[in-house]
Amino acid sequence: MELKVGSSVKLVKELQKIGGIIGDSHLPILDDFLFDIRKKEMTLFASDLETTMQVTVPVEADKAEQIAIPARLLVDFLKKLPDHPIRFVCDTKTFSVEIVSEYGNYNIAGHDPEEYPKIPTVEDGASLEIQSKILGEAFAKTIFATGTDDMRPVMGGVLFEITGNYITFVATDAQRLVRYRRNDVSGKSATSLILPKKPLHALISTLSNEDVPVKIQFNKSHSFFSFGNMNVICRLIDGKYPNYEAVIPVSNPNKMIIERKLFVQSLERVALFSNKTNYQVRFKISAAELNIVGEDIDFSNQAKEKIACNYTGEEMEIGFNAKFMAEMLNAIDTQNVALELSTPNRAGILLPEWGSEKQKEGDLLMLVMPIMLNT
Repeated sequence: MELKVGSSVKLVKELQKIGGIIGDSHLPILDDFLFDIRKKEMTLFASDLETTMQVTVPVEADKAEQIAIPARLLVDFLKKLPDHPIRFVCDTKTFSVEIVSEYGNYNIAGHDPEEYPKIPTVEDGASLEIQSKILGEAFAKTIFATGTDDMRPVMGGVLFEITGNYITFVATDAQRLVRYRRNDVSGKSATSLILPKKPLHALISTLSNEDVPVKIQFNKSHSFFSFGNMNVICRLIDGKYPNYEAVIPVSNPNKMIIERKLFVQSLERVALFSNKTNYQVRFKISAAELNIVGEDIDFSNQAKEKIACNYTGEEMEIGFNAKFMAEMLNAIDTQNVALELSTPNRAGILLPEWGSEKQKEGDLLMLVMPIMLNT
């Protein structure tokens, strides 16, 4: 069987889109790309059993066949080639693959495509459609707050709640929580899914370069994302997500408004001098000034900074994890942010200072638990 690809550079770009999920499986066949070849197009597959990514590219082939080709060797080789047409000559009995270019001939030992796991399909699934920029933004604003505790797998993913009026994305690791809601997108019926973070990372990098509608289909076990020439299929995390609304404090009478960029830069500097176990920094907030102190007693390191702010409420001293706070601030894109507080031992609420038009689209709420200060 022989196939022709018009551009080696375009082929390797498509392979790189899906190749990021390869490498975490104990099955040798999953170190390969699966080439599903038709006469006018070819679908490329990468999988780690939990997630399958596929992309379609135009080709010219003499017949329909499948072949599995080692992913790392193929990508590393194609990256070294100048852009020009190439041919693949595949022996479907021995699974050997010869690549023919203007510069020479190259042989790769392929594998039996029958060993490749079956690709999940949608059966009796529901669906909705979201613009790629909205979906990519939602995942980027939440995924960093997912947990890493294997004993609580549901918190290792992003909760995707669909209602007839809006959709909500939630992530938490028990120390912080992010809730991002969109009022301009909704589904036909209420449901919720827990999406694992690995395919979401792949989606974020791909969707950031696209401005296309994304069709999302889902059933009890899998979700399917389709856009452009790409499909991403991921196994859902099974379990019940925590009642996140119950931990969000309702009454927060103390409110600080501060310039976001100055705030995050100050936190990142002071964090360098804090204890690396919990990156504790001390906030002392008054009407017009925020004092930030970080120290590591074991190494006699200390840093102090002050920033102008607009604060209404009682003067307060409260401790936070500077690394967590900086990550949350970096996921916000407004000039100013608001930090709402009740008492030093209750969670703080971080909110972007959005204009009225942006508020119509939805809302973003970030919660971070305080750290007990040493007196």
